Order: sequence, then C-alpha cells, then structure tokens
Amino acid sequence: MTAYYNIDPDTLLIDNDTAKAAGAAKAEIYQAAEPYHHACIDNFLPEALLENVLNELETLPPPEEGYSRAQENLKFSYIPERLPAYTKNLFYAFNSRPFILFLEQMTGIKGLIPDPYFMGAGIHKTLNGGHLDIHADFNLHGPMQVERRLNVLIYLNRDWKEEYGGSFEVWDKEMTRKMNSFVPKFNRMVCFSTGSDTFHGNPEPVNHPEGEARQSIALYYYTATWDATRKEHTTLFKPRPGSKDKADRLVARRALMQDILPPIVYRKLAGPLSRIGF
Repeated sequence: MTAYYNIDPDTLLIDNDTAKAAGAAKAEIYQAAEPYHHACIDNFLPEALLENVLNELETLPPPEEGYSRAQENLKFSYIPERLPAYTKNLFYAFNSRPFILFLEQMTGIKGLIPDPYFMGAGIHKTLNGGHLDIHADFNLHGPMQVERRLNVLIYLNRDWKEEYGGSFEVWDKEMTRKMNSFVPKFNRMVCFSTGSDTFHGNPEPVNHPEGEARQSIALYYYTATWDATRKEHTTLFKPRPGSKDKADRLVARRALMQDILPPIVYRKLAGPLSRIGF
C-alpha cells in the first residue's frame, strides 16, 4: 500500500508538488473539523521508514525531560540531535520545505515556521501507567518569539488497541465533552491547530499487557504573528468533568502573580519561587 505522504525511505526526500497535492487533498476535512481544526491520516509514511526508526529507538540515550506529577506522569522526551542518524535526519526532513508546503496546503495557515531548536519536540515515550491530562499548549516560542500554531504527532505503536490506553482525545472549548478520540496506532498521524482553548491530551493511562511504552514523533510549527498585545502562557491543564484529574494549582498561582505584579517584580520573583515549588 502506498503511503499517504510518500517520502523516499532511503533519501528522505519528496518533491514539492507531490507534498502540496497530499496536503490539498485533506484541506477540506482538516479545516471543517470541530471544535478546532484537526485531521487523522493512517498509513501516513512508508512503513519501511518507520521500521528504520523503531530499530534505532531500541537503544536510546537518557531522556532530556521526564515528568512525574499529577497532570503528566511517566512521560519522557528525546531531542532529535541526540538520536541515531536516520531518525535525526527524518526530523530534519520534517523541518524542510516540502513538509511545510504539505502542512500549509492542508491547514490553510501560510508562513509556517519550523523549529530548529525542536523545543518540546522529538521522540515522546510514555511508560505503562503514564498519561498526559487534557491541556492547551504553551503559545510562545521564547527564543524565536513566534506563535505556536500546529502540532503533528506520528505514532509508532504496533498492533495497539484502544484498551491499551493512551488514546489522543479532542475536547470542546468549554471542557464539557470529548469530541473525538484516536488510538495511537502505528503509522497514524494526527495534526491539529493550537490555541489557548484547543484542549487535548492522552489522559487514560497506558496499560499495555506486555508493558510496552507508548511512543510517538512530536513536531510543532509556528508563525511570525506574535505581538505585544498577546499574553504568554505555559501549558494549561484542564480536569475532565467527573474525573479524578487534578487541577494545576502551580500554574494558576503563577498566572495570578503575573497578573497582579509589575513585570519587573514578577521577573525577579519567578525564578526563586519556582525553585521552592511555588
């Protein structure tokens, strides 16, 4: 079966016109999706390509980040620069012009900017028992001062079933109901537009019967649309109604401080207070 985004598994190249056509074919579906624009594409990449990635991921360096708290637990990330050569080069291909053209055609968002720093992106791995509660993502890339606009997730989990947990969930903007859910199956891509009320996550704990971790490729894209009228925020977690999800009191306290304190005072206090867990 021909892959949807039919990049060459050996060279990791695809011509611009083919990439644009693939994006245009999904534009109507993506841009009509509710409660915010999103799309799911199965058989996204050539299978041989992802087999190469999985072979390399059998040996990983120590993770750059790991999370162990109520809102996100047993979740680890690995930046592309420290991954084996083939997987690292695949990330560079996702930052290249053809993939940007694909995304622009599908989403209707022009002037997309890839992230050379891969801030928060890379390989994400969630161990059995791990989860990521429903949230909206941080909205500003600090070093580049650009606005976050798109997330792309490509799943690496062979023969994954819904009962193994870890499904990606789309929630409405009022956090009253789940609108969509996608099992993180091998070679499934989910792309969605990001904003301060685009709530999503994988809140149901990973529960693979053989203890396998949930793995994905995570990519983020931006536009040069940030200005002084906008308010920066970190990840905003939202408990699901009727669930045991925990509210993120730490972020709420910091947001309140930022609102009531003069900027120069907040900047001086934020670091010390963070180090003592406030």
